Amino acid sequence: MEDTKSAEAQVNGHDAESQGEDVVVSEKKGTPDDQKDMHRMGKMQEMRRNFRFVSIFGYSMILMATWETGLTTLGIPLLNGGTGGAIFVYIATAVGMCFVIASMAEMASMQVQNSFSPAPTSGGQYHWVSEFAPREHQKFLSYLVGWLCVLGWQTGIPSIGYLAGTQIQGLIILNNPNYVPERWHGTLLVIAVASYSIIFNTFLARRLPLIEGIVLVLHLFGFFAILIVLWVLAPRSKASDVFGQFQDNAGWGNVGLSCLVGMLAPIFSLLGSDAATHMSEELRDASYTLPRAMLWTAGSNSVLGLIMIITLCFCLGDVQTIINTPTGYPFIQVFYNATGSNVATSVLTSITIIMSIFGCVNNVATSSRQLFAFARDHGVPFGDFLAHVRPGWDIPLNSVLVSFVISILLSLINIGSTVAFNSIASLGTCALLSSYIISCSCMFVKRWRKEPLLPSRFSLGKYGLATNAISVIYLVVALVFSFFPVTPHPTPAFMNWNILIYGVTIIFSLAYFMLRGRHQYVGPVEYLNKSM
Repeated sequence: MEDTKSAEAQVNGHDAESQGEDVVVSEKKGTPDDQKDMHRMGKMQEMRRNFRFVSIFGYSMILMATWETGLTTLGIPLLNGGTGGAIFVYIATAVGMCFVIASMAEMASMQVQNSFSPAPTSGGQYHWVSEFAPREHQKFLSYLVGWLCVLGWQTGIPSIGYLAGTQIQGLIILNNPNYVPERWHGTLLVIAVASYSIIFNTFLARRLPLIEGIVLVLHLFGFFAILIVLWVLAPRSKASDVFGQFQDNAGWGNVGLSCLVGMLAPIFSLLGSDAATHMSEELRDASYTLPRAMLWTAGSNSVLGLIMIITLCFCLGDVQTIINTPTGYPFIQVFYNATGSNVATSVLTSITIIMSIFGCVNNVATSSRQLFAFARDHGVPFGDFLAHVRPGWDIPLNSVLVSFVISILLSLINIGSTVAFNSIASLGTCALLSSYIISCSCMFVKRWRKEPLLPSRFSLGKYGLATNAISVIYLVVALVFSFFPVTPHPTPAFMNWNILIYGVTIIFSLAYFMLRGRHQYVGPVEYLNKSM
């Protein structure tokens, strides 16, 4: 049944009998807290709240896929820092991101208990900034963050699709050394992965929570399968060589600087902590469940990623040989060196490919919900079309399909220039980091001014100011180095063009704001139902 009355008197802390009313908990409406939150936000509940703690935890774990992404991006820290740099920079990044996630978890949990409090909605960061920024800057900063999130998540689809596609090409090279990858091959693979993701986000949308639980099992069992194979079969280096080997293989002339440049890999593997917030309108008892899912995801994925990185560094052998592997992925070469078998290597690598594909599935869900929420608040062109939820589908189908079209158009860039495509695809990192900086900064300023905070079902308490401050400092450092090229003095073909594309996008969003956005967009805080 879609709507069922609770059989218990106590539902989420509310005693139905003492209030003299029936409490209705349903997949369509959620819990009483969810219903109250949406009403006070002036929003309609249009999507099904069919996610629970385990499914949203699985959703976040799969999208971040830290240990898998750590494997696929290992070449960057090996080139910039060596094995010692890869391990210790990862630890520093994980600690910094944990502060960031704790800050955002608190903002996500702030519950409607008075007429000026926000509720967890699909808007995420731009929604928080609309409430927490200084009053005179709320509208502009919220609008800017909304565009940054659109940029960050929309470019994520072709980025993850490309990651899965190039791993497939790496396996083809392993099994057929005569294969010569063409750029159009990569584009077709990106389109194939994106198409697969769209099927799950349309026809199988109602089954998505179940799928998340199943793929979460693969995420965990795949981790142990790879770990055990490497521990048993792979040759191991000395601990002193692994932890003490800091190398500037890229030629920066300074090992410390080289390690910081290598920070891009662990940042990418730990990015996306806001993904679950964009699904909050499909999560039951969101203000309680969401922050806990975010923190459990951060802690679990960070630990799994660290164990995998240390294990792989022990099993590398000669670093330079691994970096120059013809497969393009050092971890594939490590698997082959350990097993000596193309079949075994293909099976192990297929685990990371499958996880990348389902990471793309979740990225489509996140990007479409974020676009839907921002369109609903008139932040982007064609807002009414993008914010429409098709009756019977209970998903923002138009936003899902537009996200698919954008990913295909971006993937076509790869046919002309892989460098241009990679610059656009990796732009999501810079955009999301920027949105985190503005969100955490607004919270820091609010605490610094000793302004009253909103009621929260997860609070940092007296540690809030320090946590917000550390988050902002770390994020600024991370943002600066996300614009660095992988090697010094790069040719135009190897230059990191993120700063140029990032700047053009910001200028476009500001121009649209001045021409139309400031007349249409008012910010989520203005939609609050203040009559209650």
